[in-house]
Amino acid sequence: MKKGAKAKPSKAIDSKEMLLAMEELEKENGMEPGSLMEAIETALVTAYKRDFDSTADNAKVVVDKETGDYHVFVEKEVVKDVEDGNTQISLEDAKKINKSLEVGDTAQIEIMPKNFGRIAAGTAKQVIIQKIREASREYLYNEFSDRKGEIVSGLIQKADGGIVVVDLGRLEGVMPLKEQVPTEKYHVNDKIRAYVLDVEKGAKGAPQVIISRAHADFVRKLFELEIPEIYEGVIEIKSVSRDAGSRSKVAVYSPNENIDPVGSCVGQKGIRIQNIINELGGEKIDVIEWNEDPAIFISAALLPAQVLAVDIKEEEKFAQVIVPDDQLSLAIGKSGQNARLAAKLTNWKIDIKSESQFRQILAEAQAAEENEDGEEVESSEE
Repeated sequence: MKKGAKAKPSKAIDSKEMLLAMEELEKENGMEPGSLMEAIETALVTAYKRDFDSTADNAKVVVDKETGDYHVFVEKEVVKDVEDGNTQISLEDAKKINKSLEVGDTAQIEIMPKNFGRIAAGTAKQVIIQKIREASREYLYNEFSDRKGEIVSGLIQKADGGIVVVDLGRLEGVMPLKEQVPTEKYHVNDKIRAYVLDVEKGAKGAPQVIISRAHADFVRKLFELEIPEIYEGVIEIKSVSRDAGSRSKVAVYSPNENIDPVGSCVGQKGIRIQNIINELGGEKIDVIEWNEDPAIFISAALLPAQVLAVDIKEEEKFAQVIVPDDQLSLAIGKSGQNARLAAKLTNWKIDIKSESQFRQILAEAQAAEENEDGEEVESSEE
């Protein structure tokens, strides 16, 4: 084609109807207006350089925003004497394209390589698909990032003893082994609820939702859903400790003296707490009233065991707890569970002794003290 000649604009798949469709796609996928067209134009320049002129760094492709026609241009500097024909054009030739051009201006020389229409159509289609996929992934990532800390439900797609994959609708949720409850069995097509622990971007940019049924905050969120007073802020959940599948302890508090926070959570005949227990597969739940006095709070945290006394060491956040002899095993719990959960709930180190053990310790301490006093007397007599 003669340099400077006007090429007939070509209509690829991005016709006027396609432009309207692209606008709709941008809206539906939360993309910036015009971003698809910009991406297509950039991709078409790459396609032109790849298939027709790899040295054409001054190539440019423009799509008419009204008609959908696309034009391929090579931009050249207008000069008096041409030294590089690839990047420069003489003033005489430039005037043939646009009479207003002068030395120092940039001339846009339109060209239309043979078969470029077919290449452009394929390129545009690929770009649209890719950009929509990227936008969709970003939209879903942002949507589920906002849902971190919430409870979601879905159908189990995969459960083979390793990770559990759950269909959450537009995305899949992945429940790693450590986030599963040891006592629960998961089966394909079972409907389950889980806590959104995190949202990550996968290797290809696809969002991956990490869910959990073992996390302590799963219990916290279930309380918020089942207990209206907690949802409304009348009752606060101060802390939660959990041994998933076995036992949880939940500390609750209400600044309103007329409200019984524990009774409100348990419900009449235990109906409210029972709904949560059922969701957790029969896991035992101790609901405890929080108190700003650590001695009172620690005593409550060790329920169902009775506590005789609590000796507090504030600086070390250490509590020495005395319980009746027949309550020692109950206070400690099987494999130390009750004491461990109480310590985690209160954030205090707790050492539990029976009444007889404590008396023995006192007696030994007193005997040692008397022995030291006796040695001092003997030493002075000598």
